[in-house]
Amino acid sequence: MAKAKIQYSCTSCGASHSKWAGQCSDCGEWNTMSETITAISTNNRQGFAGKKGHAKIQALEDIEMHAEMRTATRISELDRVLGGGLVHGSVTLIGGDPGIGKSTLLTQTLASLSETLPCLYVTGEESLQQVSLRAHRLGLEHKGLKLLSETCVENIITLASEQLPKVIVIDSIQTIYTEALQSAPGAVAQVRESAAQLVRFAKQTGTALFLVGHVTKEGTLAGPRVLEHMVDTVLYFEGDPGERYRMIRAIKNRFGAVNELGIFAMTDEGLKTVSNPSAIFLSRHEQPVPGSIITVTREGSRPLLIELQALVDDSHSNNPRRVCLGLDPNRLNMLLAVMHRHAGIAMFDQDVFINIVGGVRLTETSADTALMLAALSSFRDKPLPNDVFTFGEVGLAGEIRPVPNGQERLREAAKHGFNSAIIPKANKPRKGETIEGLNIIAIQRVSELIETAISL
Repeated sequence: MAKAKIQYSCTSCGASHSKWAGQCSDCGEWNTMSETITAISTNNRQGFAGKKGHAKIQALEDIEMHAEMRTATRISELDRVLGGGLVHGSVTLIGGDPGIGKSTLLTQTLASLSETLPCLYVTGEESLQQVSLRAHRLGLEHKGLKLLSETCVENIITLASEQLPKVIVIDSIQTIYTEALQSAPGAVAQVRESAAQLVRFAKQTGTALFLVGHVTKEGTLAGPRVLEHMVDTVLYFEGDPGERYRMIRAIKNRFGAVNELGIFAMTDEGLKTVSNPSAIFLSRHEQPVPGSIITVTREGSRPLLIELQALVDDSHSNNPRRVCLGLDPNRLNMLLAVMHRHAGIAMFDQDVFINIVGGVRLTETSADTALMLAALSSFRDKPLPNDVFTFGEVGLAGEIRPVPNGQERLREAAKHGFNSAIIPKANKPRKGETIEGLNIIAIQRVSELIETAISL
């Protein structure tokens, strides 16, 4: 091994610099430089997908096509997020706040898979007794799960090569280190090199690998962003650790659709799947209340019914407040301006608060019409009927734009007993296609939306 060398690595982007600086010249973040001691190794590194010397150039038409071998985890919501099951040789990165349930979910997953496949749970943060206590609490102590307490990646790979497990969990990647580097575990170089060796091992042996990653106070995965590029699937836990429900979202998936959402309920016996997620986000008030309306959003491959609440009150300051929980605040400011310009409803002297029930974060624009109607209902203190729902995108010119998969959204709402729908005209079912028990009101302009809401 060559002489040790001191470098300064950015904890945000992973860029290496020879000198310390207050600001990273690559990503522009401040106070992210950390000193690392590296050593230049003369060992030849192997590629991720195969051993050195086995690579060759092939034509696209000569490559044999094989269907992806998937193994069901028997946890329906996790299988949904993964794209239908666990792919052999895949690497999955799971991030989330402390105490949200990452270790609990992976323990349940390995316990379910260990009935048919050899599995290994590698812990670097907990003792084996702590993992055993959690498994006992979850009722999984007799599932034949193999445990290992180790933080050296070379030792982990050596032991895994002897046992040849089909599924491995690393909890967590920030505690793993490699002997090739002298920096402390959790440093940028250590995380990057340890993950690279584990990914290389998973691809060469066909082992499904789960990596648990810590998150920063901003909610992003700690360590270099290159970690997300190296893996096949990135999953994020969402939700408040103090709340009952947990949501896991696929940010990246090479073997399935992105933005899939799996919903779990935290109980004394671990995480339980929620079979009908729309029901948990609906309050179903006994009497209509102002500022509340139902919209139908689409998360991944399924529609979800979400309750949107608004509170409009007189402002006692020169700068009225605009607060959004679960939506983009800039979207709220834009919609209030559109409603003023095209419908003559001014709220420039009002505080506007928007909340998505259940802690869901909406990433699409189908809730624009629902936000407008909820704000109008609270502003005029006039409740909307409980059996009415709406969806649609609002443009700056005051037009109501269609949203994808309108028919599925209508069927989902009709299944839950809603009778009236306010939707874009382009999403109206074609002639001859009707949804039983559903009165559809098709609109094209914001003015029509407001008139319809007033007449209800």
